[in-house]
Amino acid sequence: MNAELALLALAVLVIAFLYASVGHAGASGYIAVMSLAGLAPEVIKPTALLLNILVATLATLQFSRAGHFSWSLFWPFALLSVPLAFVGGYLALPTRIFQILVGVVLLFSAARFVLRPPADETGTPPSRPVAIALGGALGLLAGLTGTGGGIFLTPLMLFLRFARTKTASAVSALFILVNSLAGLAGNFSSTQSLPPLSLVLAGAALAGGAVGSQLGSRHLSPVWIKRMLAVVLAIAGTKLVLSR
Repeated sequence: MNAELALLALAVLVIAFLYASVGHAGASGYIAVMSLAGLAPEVIKPTALLLNILVATLATLQFSRAGHFSWSLFWPFALLSVPLAFVGGYLALPTRIFQILVGVVLLFSAARFVLRPPADETGTPPSRPVAIALGGALGLLAGLTGTGGGIFLTPLMLFLRFARTKTASAVSALFILVNSLAGLAGNFSSTQSLPPLSLVLAGAALAGGAVGSQLGSRHLSPVWIKRMLAVVLAIAGTKLVLSR
């Protein structure tokens, strides 16, 4: 393993740890470091989705075991998101459009980690039609950008007070998992291959995700993590949006 690949694997490990500790899988973080490393969109998208699947599986298990998951809240969001994530994964956007779209996603993610969720820990689930429509839109965006959609779903649920913080994290973890599976399936249907790099980075993602999801579901406060992630995401998002 050369030095650049070793550094990339280390970055993936750290990102998986940080994101899993707050119930996310890390796609926006993986996209950020791979973008900074100069990798092509056709490598970034399926690699981020595969790593997402691995870490989201660990986060789903840990947050569910801790008693935070709600099936009744989850399934309306997932109903349309899965088929639309497949469609988004199948589509290949022009490079410049991909850069702008992903850059905006990363900047949104940075803002999400800076802004604090409401202190009120009550949760009132949305109506099913609202949840289904929102889930479908997030699923399509997830497939197009190579994320799982949780980076949008969690703040949405918190700011609109659809769920408590830990429940939002647990629901988002499974939402990320099913959308990432659908997105990767759509991408594989189009390309018929996986980048070899994705398999190399899988071990690093699993190691970081295992520790992060265990700590985050039971012990770790995510406040300081959000601040550091915001810096990385803002730098990468700005780089993509302003690149020519």
